[in-house]
Amino acid sequence: MSISGGEAARAKKAPDSDGVWSEMQVGNARYLRPQDLPETLPVFPLTGVLLLPGSQLPLNIFEPRYLAMFDDALAGNRLIGMIQPFFGESREEAGQAHVQALCQVGCIGRITSFAEMEDGRYLTSLTGICRFRLFDEQHPTKGYRNFRIAPFATDLNGPDDEAQVDRNALLAAFKAYLDANKLEADWESVERASNATLVNSMAMMSPYGPAEKQALLEAPDLKTRAETLIAITEIVLARSFGDIENILQ
Repeated sequence: MSISGGEAARAKKAPDSDGVWSEMQVGNARYLRPQDLPETLPVFPLTGVLLLPGSQLPLNIFEPRYLAMFDDALAGNRLIGMIQPFFGESREEAGQAHVQALCQVGCIGRITSFAEMEDGRYLTSLTGICRFRLFDEQHPTKGYRNFRIAPFATDLNGPDDEAQVDRNALLAAFKAYLDANKLEADWESVERASNATLVNSMAMMSPYGPAEKQALLEAPDLKTRAETLIAITEIVLARSFGDIENILQ
């Protein structure tokens, strides 16, 4: 298991003259304010798939409607909204029979790599920009869904709280999970990774269910996301292996 993410993806935040981190650059595009992002966005629903700001998500696209979505995005602003289908009790969107309900929070991704296969599939990679909240659905386009959205401005210009992450506790939980499941990691990459890259990469790679992935996405800041990841890992280990104190030693 290796760690990669925001640094390799060229998603950057840089402090302004007041010391506030106020720049998100992905590829050759900069997103400084919510106004730099579209008011409506095509969404790609995938259960158990998590994209976070500054991280990369590889995708294998083969359904015709989503091939059309990526064609349109590539011809336009290259932006796609990743979101999970609603995972609670089965329900449909209000007033829309047989329309799958979606979670209310997702993450905007920019297409930063793209390859077309001989069999018609697309191999692409999205780099996360910021989270968004869904509002009303727009008219569908070529079979895929579009929504009016509200970007999370704090993901673009919020303060950097990497120093508040309990890195030792995070690594202890990570190591305990790997040991319990007889897995290995590239520890050189782990040691080199920043706290943001470490937390977000581990959250995206984690084998947890849709509800846990959504909780990690909706965590208000990096520190809370790290704490949530540690708590979920400890619960899973305790359920599977019993004495959590011995496992974490």
